[in-house]
Amino acid sequence: MEIILKKDVPNLGYKNDLITVKNGYGRNYLIPKSMAIIASETNKKIRAEEVKQKTHKEEKLVKEAEELCKALEMIALRIPAKSGTSGKIFGSVNALQIADALKKEKFEINRKIIEVDGDSIKELGNYTAKIKLYKDIHAEVKFEVFGE
Repeated sequence: MEIILKKDVPNLGYKNDLITVKNGYGRNYLIPKSMAIIASETNKKIRAEEVKQKTHKEEKLVKEAEELCKALEMIALRIPAKSGTSGKIFGSVNALQIADALKKEKFEINRKIIEVDGDSIKELGNYTAKIKLYKDIHAEVKFEVFGE
């Protein structure tokens, strides 16, 4: 039985995939749970149009993400932190402080997509944060943590 998935199904496929499954699995599980529809000619045409539109939107998102990636990699951030004489920071620097520093540079980046090695930084120095902009597009932002 040919079906079109309406949702991502683990170990089976992703949304809008056209797949073949056993009749019982399709009729008794996937279709009643609104995970799939039968792949009739009409549904195949609708799927083709959705895939075409999704591809166009995705190309636009990829282009925007690549431009943002280039812009982010050009900047160098400076993040102030209170520290002791040994170079240890009172507290830590994490994704929230990096997002605030980026906001001052006029980049609106969600802190949840910023990855810092070890989740937080506890010493003064130079570091790199990885920002996941899109599926396979990552920007690496260099920043310096300095004592106030």
